[in-house]
Amino acid sequence: MLDKVIMIASVMLAIALLLSVYRLFRGPSLPDRILALDTLYINAIALIVLLGVLQRSLIFFEAAMLMAVMGFVGTVAVAKYILRGDIIE
Repeated sequence: MLDKVIMIASVMLAIALLLSVYRLFRGPSLPDRILALDTLYINAIALIVLLGVLQRSLIFFEAAMLMAVMGFVGTVAVAKYILRGDIIE
């Protein structure tokens, strides 16, 4: 039963990933594209966690944590660049 639920959730996350990619390329403004990129990596993290639950492996959770930290740092760097025009002062 859990396998079916994970597969349904994976399909839904794959659709969310496709919609995020669409918004990333077709976003009318830069903040829309940044938000789409942020949503894209969050959906990818959720997909990796679901894969880890499905395969009962802890390595996927470590990969998801690493991806979350890198995504957060990237989002902060892009936001700082947009606000100030410079990442490192």
